[in-house]
Amino acid sequence: RSTLSPSSAASDVYKRQLLLLMVLSICWSYAQQAKYVFYFIGDGMGVNQVQGTEIYRAELEGKMGIAPLLFTQFPYSTVAITNSATNRVTDSAAAGTALASGRKTKNSAIGVLEDQETPINSVAVWAKNKGCRVGIATSVTVNHATPGAFYAHAAKRTLYHEIGKDLYKTGFDFYAGSDFRDATDKNNPTAENLYEMAGQNGYTIARGYKDYLKQSKKADKMILLQTEEASKREIAAIPYAIDRKKGDMTLQDITRSAINFLSKDSSKGFFLMVEGGRIDWACHSNDAATTFHEVIDFDNAIKIAYEFYSQHPDETLIVVTADHETGGFALGTGTYDLNLQVLKNQKVSENGFTRIVNKMRAKTSNQVSWEAIREALKDNFGFWDKIELTAEQEARLKTVHEKSLMHQEMKLENIEYPQDEPIASEAKRIINEIALVSWTSGGHSAGYVPVFAIGAGADLFQGRIDNTEIPTKIAQAAGYPIDF
Repeated sequence: RSTLSPSSAASDVYKRQLLLLMVLSICWSYAQQAKYVFYFIGDGMGVNQVQGTEIYRAELEGKMGIAPLLFTQFPYSTVAITNSATNRVTDSAAAGTALASGRKTKNSAIGVLEDQETPINSVAVWAKNKGCRVGIATSVTVNHATPGAFYAHAAKRTLYHEIGKDLYKTGFDFYAGSDFRDATDKNNPTAENLYEMAGQNGYTIARGYKDYLKQSKKADKMILLQTEEASKREIAAIPYAIDRKKGDMTLQDITRSAINFLSKDSSKGFFLMVEGGRIDWACHSNDAATTFHEVIDFDNAIKIAYEFYSQHPDETLIVVTADHETGGFALGTGTYDLNLQVLKNQKVSENGFTRIVNKMRAKTSNQVSWEAIREALKDNFGFWDKIELTAEQEARLKTVHEKSLMHQEMKLENIEYPQDEPIASEAKRIINEIALVSWTSGGHSAGYVPVFAIGAGADLFQGRIDNTEIPTKIAQAAGYPIDF
């Protein structure tokens, strides 16, 4: 009969305990792996854009401090560095590539290295390679810089038609945005039309949320765009939240549709990137009120994802960040106070007011009276009615009116960041002054961007990080095979 010594028995017990701990550790890691990943990118959304929105909300409630957004209450938060491979101040293409692929590149490049030739794969491709369903969504065009960085490879972000063609080559399950930019190649009349390519590649195009609900059940792959009527008004983006009318497609609609579509086969799990693209546009315009509305709208889209997380808390990861800060936005102008609540009186964006003035021009053959402009400013900015103007501020508005609206024709270009009426720009500057906010430029800055996370693997997002670390941390949390 064999016997074990006390030390041998203790060693045997220790080995068994160690083996059990290893098994439990493996099981625990597997249980905590993110099966469902949400990646929200607020284009141009720096730290002050977020905090300014929370202060604005608090002022509307009549209290000091902040009224927090949902995503700022996530348990893990940090900041990220945003420089590109070639510039201390990045553009959206290079920043999008860093956030998508974990690699730095040259400004203007999409999904390629600094040589502008070598293609690199994104975290969305890594997710697809694992067998997950994948969706890419935005509030601007589907082939814009940030969404394009997740599926395309282009030397320049302005190669919209080529970027759109890559959408089909990569072949994700779901895409959404306002529309396609440059659906036809202006330099090559024989090139394929991006709309026609959809059917050829097994995609169903839905126009608006209601149309999505009609077509989604039978669709194998989906591209959700706004209605054709909406695109005739503005193809480059869905309407700003502050300008939204009943029936307009929203970022919440897009997020809800994406979740619904990607959940068709829940056994596979999914990866979904959602961009709040018009935060950046509002900041390029230095339009504080519109910026705050866009950040709130972005938060509302995140709430849709959070509802899903609440049902699958152990298998879901939500990461929220930005590609860069836009505008050099400052909360203060030198006095020890803010007056953000005054911005509630602004009812339209700068571009929205431009459209109003355009209609006034058309009706009066470019002879818009001061009385008519004054009434429009009162209705849309609250001037003289709810906001008292100084004599100097009123004089500025009158001067701009006389120089730009009495017999002068103003032609606005239908481009990415539209030109605005001088009177709209001056009204925006004045209400910003009264709100005590300021901007250093109409471009990007090198400021930190915030990072927030909740769910499986969220604890990876701690300590200051580089933006290239975000996709690799997502891959680590979700078990995606990283393949640059």
